[in-house]
Formats: sequence, structure tokens, C-alpha cells
Amino acid sequence: MFKKILIANRGEIALRVIRTAREMGIKTVVVYSQADERSLPVLLADESVCVGPAASNASYLNIPNILSAALMTGAEGIHPGYGFMAENPDFAEMCRDHGIVFIGPTPESMRALGSKAGGREIAAGSNVPVVPGTGVLEGTEEALLAAKQIGYPVLLKASAGGGGRGQKIVRTQEELKAAFGQAQEEARLYFGDPAIIMEKFLEEFRHVEVQVMGDGQGHVIHIGERDCSIQRRNQKLIEEAPSTLPDSLRQEILEAGVRLARHVNYAGAGTLEFIVDRDGNYYFMEMNTRIQVEHCVSEAISGLDFVRLQFQIAAGEGLSLQQSDIVLRGHAIECRINAEDPDKDFRPAAGKIDEVHFAGGPGVRVDSHAYSGYVIPPHYDSLIGKLIVHHDTREQAIARMKRALEETVIQGPKTTIPLYVKIMDNPFYKRGAVMTNFLKTRMEAV
Repeated sequence: MFKKILIANRGEIALRVIRTAREMGIKTVVVYSQADERSLPVLLADESVCVGPAASNASYLNIPNILSAALMTGAEGIHPGYGFMAENPDFAEMCRDHGIVFIGPTPESMRALGSKAGGREIAAGSNVPVVPGTGVLEGTEEALLAAKQIGYPVLLKASAGGGGRGQKIVRTQEELKAAFGQAQEEARLYFGDPAIIMEKFLEEFRHVEVQVMGDGQGHVIHIGERDCSIQRRNQKLIEEAPSTLPDSLRQEILEAGVRLARHVNYAGAGTLEFIVDRDGNYYFMEMNTRIQVEHCVSEAISGLDFVRLQFQIAAGEGLSLQQSDIVLRGHAIECRINAEDPDKDFRPAAGKIDEVHFAGGPGVRVDSHAYSGYVIPPHYDSLIGKLIVHHDTREQAIARMKRALEETVIQGPKTTIPLYVKIMDNPFYKRGAVMTNFLKTRMEAV
């Protein structure tokens, strides 16, 4: 097992990794930007190294500085968290070249699965259905031809991206002419890769994802599925596990996820994302070759520590768990508490947190790097923390989440908490009628 690891990330995920590492007796080094000098991960890690100014491309995306910090402090491995360098195969390969273990999948797996275009090809080879679409498009003319064949509306997506960045819904030929260049520029800006693919846009669907763990030798298990349908601008707000899909459909999707991951001898934690239409047809979208923000709900129903499993696999200890060992109990819900104003189109609300009190009690977990007096930097995402609840049934979990939301107090910035309280009371949500257009169609309907 590792004696010391470096965490190439910030915020709540950096703190999450520190906690498991400390329980395992692993020393931690956290890198930080000048804007994060007083962040909780920096204060709690065994060592910390400043790797640049506030801008992420000069700090958290600064590969030479991060590798130098790892070598200087004697870190044996690097945990990338999610975002930033987590799905960068070049970074993973450079870690390997410098004798540092990248705590995640191999660069080869990341290259094969990390792009949406590559993932579609692997899915087709694994007999996993995909949405009608294309590989990487070379230009606007090729995009116009593809859209004519697929049929409008279509969705432009950054091949290297995630989190809704670089995505454009296009309903007409004229819209496509304007949107293609915009999508390319956004993809280049956020992911350093302007490659764009196109898919048929489904107006209403569920977003369901399968959590897998693999040992890199062909042994892959799933740890259930999650429903992540409640979103805004293609970014998730609420996640829950398990989904409310029929058991037969759930099993099909779980088996498809394992089959695809096994096809590439996947190592470590990964998530396969599917969309499910109103008729029960499901299609593979992409694979996130990292730990997810919403991994907590799967941990809650399985009793497993995913970061510990990541450490064990990366350290060469393998994956001793068999599928029969995975027993999922109860229902879990996660609300991402963001510093945003839901009444003003989710406008970011960075600034000082004057006072904060998080909920507690049975079945309540909070993953947050925030504290009273903490200043939320404007340079990164607006996530303050994650509120997770677990109970025996979905109905009980909803009641527990509402109680926990009402108990949580954050003074200073506007947050998404009031919106979540309304959602917990929404009759469509209570009966599991959740789609990705929930905020527009289900919230406005009551």
C-alpha cells in the first residue's frame, strides 16, 4: 500500500480523499492555487504545495508543477479526484513515466473511453446500444449533412468533455451553422480539444448511470445504478440510488455496463452513463473514467468506501470483491449544494460564507470543504458541498432529505437549498416521474 499520495484537486473531493487516506495510514500532499490557500484540504493535509495562481490553467491544470510537487514530496501516487486532470490520459502517462502511480485507469483505457466518439465505438463493439449519432465531425458542412441524415433536433457534444460543457441543442439548419463553431470553441476552452460529435437529441429521458469497479485484468463488478435526471443545463443537481426503473430494465443496463467495462479490461472506479426514453429503450452515452461527484449515494447503499477500493486497486492489491458480495440496501439521495441563485437562472454567488450549520442525525452525511468565514472563490465551480441521506425506502429517504435541508443553514451566498426543499415536496418527484427536463416541465406544472 502507498505510504504517501498527492491529491491533484481541490474542494470537497480533495477532503474526501484525505479522509480515507488518513484512515488507511497514508500521508497526504495536497496541491493548491493561491485562491485556495485557506481551504480546508490545505489546512488538513499532511503537506501542501502551491502550484500557481488562481486560474486553473496555471495551477490545477499545470502538469509540470503538479508532477514537480509529487516528486519533491516523495508521493508514490497521485489521486486526481474528478475534473481537472482526472480524465487526461497524457497526464496519467506522464505519471507513469516518472514512476508515480496514477490512481485511476490506465492511459490506454482513458484514451479508448475518455472521448465520447471512442466510447461509442467500444459500446457498439460490446453490443451495447448507442444513440444514433456520429464520430468526430470535421466541420460545419459535415455536421449539416449528418444532421440531415439523423433528423432534427440534434445535440452537439464535446468529444473530450463532460458536465454539460460544449453541448448545444440544435433544432434547425440555421441554428446548426451558428452553433457548431460555438461548440468547438467551448470544447477547446474547457477541455483543450475542439472535437465535436453529434447525436440525435431526445426531448425527454432519464439519465441513469452504472457504477463499476475493475481490476485491470478483466474482473469487473457493478455497484448498482444511480438516477441523475434532475439537472440544469446538463449539469446534475440531485442524484439517487437505486433508480426507480423496473427490475428487468435495471438488470439489462447493469449487465451492459459491466460488459462494456470488461471489454477494455477496465481498472479502478468508473461510471457508464445511459439515457432511458419513455418507452424503456436505453442507450449508452459515455463513460466517466474517474470517481463521480455522486459516488456517495452508491457508497451509502453498498456500505463500501470507493476511494479505499481505488487505492487498493492502484497499489496492485487487486479487487477481491465478487458480484455476489455486493448487497445493496435501502435508498440514498444526494443534493449538490451550490452557491447559485435558482431564482436568477442559477447565477453563481461566490463570496464569503458568514455562518454555516450542516444537518446531522441518523442517515445523514455531509461532504463539504466549507466553514464559517470561508470565501468561495469565483474561479472554480460553485459547489459548496453535498448533502446525502440514506433510509430504508425512497419515501423515507425523501422525508429525511427534506428534514436535513431545512436543518442546514448557510448565511452569506444564495444557495440551491430552497429549490431542493420544493423538489422534495413535488408530487412528480415523489412518485419517481423524473426526467432531465424536470425543472422546466415538472416544477412548473404544480
